[in-house]
Amino acid sequence: MENKLRKSLLLWLALSPLIIIILFPFAVMLSTALKPPLEVLVYPPTWLPTELHWQNFSAMWEAARIGPAVFNSTWVSLAATAICLVVAIPAAYAAARMEFRGLKLFRQFLLVTQMLSPIVLVLGIFRLMAKMGMVDKLPALVLAYVAFNLAFSVWMLQAYFQTIPRELEEAAKLDGASAFQRLRLVFLPLATPAIGITAVFVFIYCWNEFVLAMTLLRSPEHNTLTFQVFSLVGGRYQIQWEQVMAATLVASLPVAVIFAVLQRYLVSGLTVGAVK
Repeated sequence: MENKLRKSLLLWLALSPLIIIILFPFAVMLSTALKPPLEVLVYPPTWLPTELHWQNFSAMWEAARIGPAVFNSTWVSLAATAICLVVAIPAAYAAARMEFRGLKLFRQFLLVTQMLSPIVLVLGIFRLMAKMGMVDKLPALVLAYVAFNLAFSVWMLQAYFQTIPRELEEAAKLDGASAFQRLRLVFLPLATPAIGITAVFVFIYCWNEFVLAMTLLRSPEHNTLTFQVFSLVGGRYQIQWEQVMAATLVASLPVAVIFAVLQRYLVSGLTVGAVK
């Protein structure tokens, strides 16, 4: 017991510099968000506020229209995640269990698409959405997010589907179950953890995405949270940094909470299908 405790203390000491480096930006963010406006840019800088100004959050919420931005980000992220899973689950099942011509090429295609950045395709996406008349509409952002996350979702799920014993599927097939019934009754209950992990990854991507939102959206009432936080800095003569840090904290908190609660499952999700 003592050796185990000593080993844990040594590990924590070894990891402490890394922990400090990771938490330092969040500490600065929280400190700045709670400072009075006159203390934000004083020199020499003060690390801790002399007075906690919780009203910075309420002022930010009203002045920066964070409420509608939070709603837009939540709606877009949930819609994109749901559509992505609805399309990816049957595609992953087909890639994992059905033999067809071009299967290897399809899997290679999934990997190649992961090498493309939204920045490379942003001009083409904008021209496509403009021809469809969907610029400055949130559904356009949903479709773009689905397009960029679909290949990743299919790859994650088909790797997990391959680990499910074939005997279960064959037993259901002998009972007369169709391919859709086998997917619904056999694969979906067993693949619930993998589906949850994939949904979390897609949601985090959609929540944090900025380039496509800045390209496709025009009206302030359609801004997502990341774009709205950027608007507090870009193009302004005077920047209220305490409000910027408060808005950034609000934008970062949901993702941080999700990652902290599900970190064990997220890490295990990275190795889904690696061992059979």
